Amino acid sequence: MLVDSGLGTADYGAINSRLGWGFASGYAKPVVDPALAAITQISALGFDPRDVRHIVQTHLDLDHVGGLSDFPWATVRVHETERQVALARKGIKARGRYRPLMWAHDPKWQTYSEEGEPRFGFGAVRSLEGLPEEILAVPLFGHTHGHCGIAIETADGWMLDAGDSFFDPREVNGPRSVCGPRVRLFEAVITTDRPQRVANQDRLRQFIVERPEVDVFSARDPVAYRTHAARSPS
Repeated sequence: MLVDSGLGTADYGAINSRLGWGFASGYAKPVVDPALAAITQISALGFDPRDVRHIVQTHLDLDHVGGLSDFPWATVRVHETERQVALARKGIKARGRYRPLMWAHDPKWQTYSEEGEPRFGFGAVRSLEGLPEEILAVPLFGHTHGHCGIAIETADGWMLDAGDSFFDPREVNGPRSVCGPRVRLFEAVITTDRPQRVANQDRLRQFIVERPEVDVFSARDPVAYRTHAARSPS
Protein backbone atom coordinates (compact mmCIF):
# COMPACT_ATOMS: atom_id res chain seq x y z
CA MET A 1 0.00 0.00 0.00
CA LEU A 2 1.09 3.54 -0.75
CA VAL A 3 -0.11 6.66 1.03
CA ASP A 4 -0.17 9.20 -1.82
CA SER A 5 1.66 8.44 -5.04
CA GLY A 6 3.64 11.66 -5.42
CA LEU A 7 5.01 12.67 -8.79
CA GLY A 8 5.28 9.82 -11.26
CA THR A 9 7.43 8.85 -14.22
CA ALA A 10 5.11 10.67 -16.63
CA ASP A 11 5.49 13.88 -14.60
CA TYR A 12 9.27 13.76 -14.61
CA GLY A 13 9.19 13.16 -18.36
CA ALA A 14 6.97 16.17 -19.15
CA ILE A 15 7.02 18.33 -16.04
CA ASN A 16 5.54 21.54 -17.51
CA SER A 17 2.66 19.98 -19.42
CA ARG A 18 1.73 17.64 -16.58
CA LEU A 19 1.95 20.10 -13.70
CA GLY A 20 1.47 23.38 -15.50
CA TRP A 21 4.20 25.96 -16.00
CA GLY A 22 3.27 27.95 -12.89
CA PHE A 23 3.80 25.04 -10.51
CA ALA A 24 6.63 23.31 -12.39
CA SER A 25 8.77 26.31 -13.29
CA GLY A 26 7.25 29.19 -11.35
CA TYR A 27 6.51 29.10 -7.63
CA ALA A 28 7.09 25.43 -6.67
CA LYS A 29 9.87 24.19 -8.96
CA PRO A 30 9.99 20.54 -7.86
CA VAL A 31 13.28 18.70 -8.33
CA VAL A 32 13.16 16.85 -11.65
CA ASP A 33 14.65 13.48 -10.78
CA PRO A 34 12.96 10.34 -12.17
CA ALA A 35 14.64 8.32 -9.41
CA LEU A 36 12.22 9.95 -6.96
CA ALA A 37 9.14 8.37 -8.56
CA ALA A 38 7.53 5.91 -6.14
CA ILE A 39 7.65 3.04 -8.61
CA THR A 40 11.40 3.57 -9.12
CA GLN A 41 12.08 3.78 -5.40
CA ILE A 42 10.10 0.60 -4.76
CA SER A 43 12.12 -1.27 -7.37
CA ALA A 44 15.37 0.13 -5.94
CA LEU A 45 14.40 -1.31 -2.54
CA GLY A 46 14.11 -4.74 -4.14
CA PHE A 47 10.33 -4.97 -4.16
CA ASP A 48 8.02 -5.74 -7.06
CA PRO A 49 5.88 -2.69 -7.92
CA ARG A 50 3.07 -5.07 -8.89
CA ASP A 51 2.72 -5.83 -5.19
CA VAL A 52 1.33 -2.31 -4.68
CA ARG A 53 -2.36 -3.14 -4.81
CA HIS A 54 -3.74 -0.21 -2.82
CA ILE A 55 -3.07 3.54 -2.90
CA VAL A 56 -4.67 5.73 -0.22
CA GLN A 57 -4.70 9.41 -1.12
CA THR A 58 -4.73 12.11 1.52
CA HIS A 59 -6.13 14.34 -1.25
CA LEU A 60 -5.83 14.78 -5.00
CA ASP A 61 -3.59 17.82 -5.46
CA LEU A 62 -1.37 17.56 -8.53
CA ASP A 63 1.84 16.91 -6.59
CA HIS A 64 0.28 13.99 -4.71
CA VAL A 65 -1.29 12.00 -7.55
CA GLY A 66 0.99 11.98 -10.61
CA GLY A 67 2.29 8.52 -9.72
CA LEU A 68 -1.17 6.95 -9.95
CA SER A 69 -0.61 6.19 -13.63
CA ASP A 70 2.45 4.09 -12.71
CA PHE A 71 0.14 1.72 -10.80
CA PRO A 72 -2.96 1.41 -13.02
CA TRP A 73 -3.85 -1.95 -11.46
CA ALA A 74 -4.08 -0.55 -7.91
CA THR A 75 -7.29 0.43 -6.12
CA VAL A 76 -7.21 4.14 -5.27
CA ARG A 77 -9.00 5.16 -2.07
CA VAL A 78 -9.95 8.78 -1.45
CA HIS A 79 -12.68 10.71 0.34
CA GLU A 80 -15.78 11.03 -1.87
CA THR A 81 -15.97 14.80 -1.42
CA GLU A 82 -12.36 15.14 -2.55
CA ARG A 83 -12.98 13.08 -5.67
CA GLN A 84 -16.12 15.04 -6.58
CA VAL A 85 -14.40 18.40 -6.17
CA ALA A 86 -11.34 17.24 -8.10
CA LEU A 87 -13.37 15.97 -11.03
CA ALA A 88 -15.63 19.07 -11.11
CA ARG A 89 -12.68 21.54 -11.00
CA LYS A 90 -14.91 24.54 -10.29
CA GLY A 91 -13.06 27.81 -9.93
CA ILE A 92 -9.54 29.03 -10.66
CA LYS A 93 -8.03 27.44 -7.56
CA ALA A 94 -9.52 24.02 -8.30
CA ARG A 95 -8.46 24.14 -11.95
CA GLY A 96 -4.91 24.89 -10.88
CA ARG A 97 -4.55 22.17 -8.28
CA TYR A 98 -6.51 19.32 -9.91
CA ARG A 99 -5.07 18.05 -13.21
CA PRO A 100 -7.21 15.60 -15.25
CA LEU A 101 -4.05 14.24 -16.91
CA MET A 102 -3.23 12.61 -13.56
CA TRP A 103 -6.23 10.28 -13.77
CA ALA A 104 -6.69 10.01 -17.53
CA HIS A 105 -5.85 6.29 -17.19
CA ASP A 106 -9.20 5.83 -15.34
CA PRO A 107 -8.06 4.64 -11.90
CA LYS A 108 -9.97 2.04 -9.91
CA TRP A 109 -11.53 4.52 -7.49
CA GLN A 110 -12.96 3.44 -4.16
CA THR A 111 -14.36 6.30 -2.11
CA TYR A 112 -15.55 6.68 1.46
CA SER A 113 -17.68 9.30 3.22
CA GLU A 114 -18.20 10.98 6.59
CA GLU A 115 -19.30 7.80 8.33
CA GLY A 116 -17.05 6.87 11.22
CA GLU A 117 -16.54 7.27 14.96
CA PRO A 118 -15.08 10.20 16.91
CA ARG A 119 -11.65 9.25 18.16
CA PHE A 120 -8.94 11.23 19.97
CA GLY A 121 -10.83 14.45 19.26
CA PHE A 122 -11.12 13.81 15.52
CA GLY A 123 -14.52 13.23 13.95
CA ALA A 124 -15.52 10.28 11.77
CA VAL A 125 -12.28 8.29 12.04
CA ARG A 126 -12.80 5.08 10.11
CA SER A 127 -11.13 2.01 8.68
CA LEU A 128 -11.17 1.53 4.92
CA GLU A 129 -12.93 -1.28 3.14
CA GLY A 130 -10.57 -4.00 2.01
CA LEU A 131 -7.67 -2.83 4.19
CA PRO A 132 -6.58 -3.98 7.66
CA GLU A 133 -8.17 -2.33 10.70
CA GLU A 134 -4.74 -0.95 11.59
CA ILE A 135 -5.13 1.60 8.78
CA LEU A 136 -7.48 4.52 9.49
CA ALA A 137 -8.65 7.60 7.60
CA VAL A 138 -8.71 10.74 9.77
CA PRO A 139 -10.68 13.72 8.40
CA LEU A 140 -8.45 16.82 8.38
CA PHE A 141 -10.40 19.11 6.08
CA GLY A 142 -9.28 22.63 5.27
CA HIS A 143 -6.34 22.33 2.91
CA THR A 144 -8.88 20.83 0.51
CA HIS A 145 -12.55 19.98 1.01
CA GLY A 146 -11.90 16.25 1.37
CA HIS A 147 -8.37 16.20 2.79
CA CYS A 148 -7.70 13.32 5.23
CA GLY A 149 -4.77 12.08 7.25
CA ILE A 150 -3.89 8.39 7.27
CA ALA A 151 -3.04 6.64 10.54
CA ILE A 152 -1.21 3.32 10.47
CA GLU A 153 -0.33 1.02 13.33
CA THR A 154 3.10 -0.50 12.74
CA ALA A 155 5.26 -2.86 14.75
CA ASP A 156 6.91 0.25 16.25
CA GLY A 157 3.63 1.97 17.16
CA TRP A 158 1.18 4.35 15.50
CA MET A 159 2.12 6.89 12.85
CA LEU A 160 -0.11 9.59 11.38
CA ASP A 161 0.59 10.98 7.93
CA ALA A 162 -1.19 14.31 8.22
CA GLY A 163 -0.74 15.10 4.54
CA ASP A 164 -0.86 18.85 3.90
CA SER A 165 -2.82 19.75 7.04
CA PHE A 166 0.30 21.63 8.12
CA PHE A 167 3.40 22.63 6.15
CA ASP A 168 5.83 23.31 8.99
CA PRO A 169 6.05 21.25 12.22
CA ARG A 170 6.14 24.50 14.21
CA GLU A 171 2.45 24.93 13.34
CA VAL A 172 1.44 21.96 15.49
CA ASN A 173 4.29 21.49 17.97
CA GLY A 174 4.30 23.63 21.10
CA PRO A 175 2.51 27.00 21.25
CA ARG A 176 0.85 28.10 18.02
CA SER A 177 3.49 29.31 15.64
CA VAL A 178 3.76 29.89 11.94
CA CYS A 179 5.98 28.77 9.13
CA GLY A 180 8.28 31.01 7.12
CA PRO A 181 6.71 33.88 5.13
CA ARG A 182 6.91 32.29 1.66
CA VAL A 183 5.57 28.94 2.83
CA ARG A 184 2.89 30.71 4.89
CA LEU A 185 1.77 32.65 1.81
CA PHE A 186 1.64 29.48 -0.31
CA GLU A 187 -0.33 27.66 2.39
CA ALA A 188 -2.81 30.53 2.68
CA VAL A 189 -3.33 30.84 -1.07
CA ILE A 190 -4.15 27.17 -1.65
CA THR A 191 -6.26 26.64 1.49
CA THR A 192 -9.92 26.02 0.67
CA ASP A 193 -11.34 26.52 4.18
CA ARG A 194 -9.11 28.42 6.62
CA PRO A 195 -11.31 27.98 9.74
CA GLN A 196 -11.33 24.21 9.19
CA ARG A 197 -7.59 24.11 8.57
CA VAL A 198 -6.87 26.10 11.74
CA ALA A 199 -9.30 24.00 13.80
CA ASN A 200 -7.66 20.79 12.63
CA GLN A 201 -4.20 22.16 13.34
CA ASP A 202 -5.43 22.91 16.87
CA ARG A 203 -6.68 19.32 17.16
CA LEU A 204 -3.35 17.99 15.96
CA ARG A 205 -1.47 20.19 18.44
CA GLN A 206 -3.58 18.86 21.32
CA PHE A 207 -3.28 15.30 20.04
CA ILE A 208 0.53 15.53 19.91
CA VAL A 209 0.59 16.62 23.55
CA GLU A 210 -1.84 13.91 24.65
CA ARG A 211 -0.34 11.12 22.54
CA PRO A 212 3.39 11.84 22.21
CA GLU A 213 4.06 8.22 21.32
CA VAL A 214 2.30 8.69 17.96
CA ASP A 215 4.62 9.77 15.14
CA VAL A 216 2.81 12.70 13.48
CA PHE A 217 4.33 14.17 10.33
CA SER A 218 3.28 16.07 7.23
CA ALA A 219 3.99 15.66 3.54
CA ARG A 220 5.93 18.95 3.53
CA ASP A 221 8.53 18.22 6.21
CA PRO A 222 11.97 17.35 4.71
CA VAL A 223 13.36 16.36 8.12
CA ALA A 224 10.56 13.84 8.66
CA TYR A 225 11.08 12.56 5.12
CA ARG A 226 14.76 11.90 5.67
CA THR A 227 14.05 10.27 9.04
CA HIS A 228 11.51 7.84 7.61
CA ALA A 229 13.55 7.18 4.49
CA ALA A 230 16.48 6.14 6.69
CA ARG A 231 14.23 3.53 8.32
CA SER A 232 13.31 1.96 4.97
CA PRO A 233 14.63 -1.56 4.35
CA SER A 234 17.71 -1.80 2.18
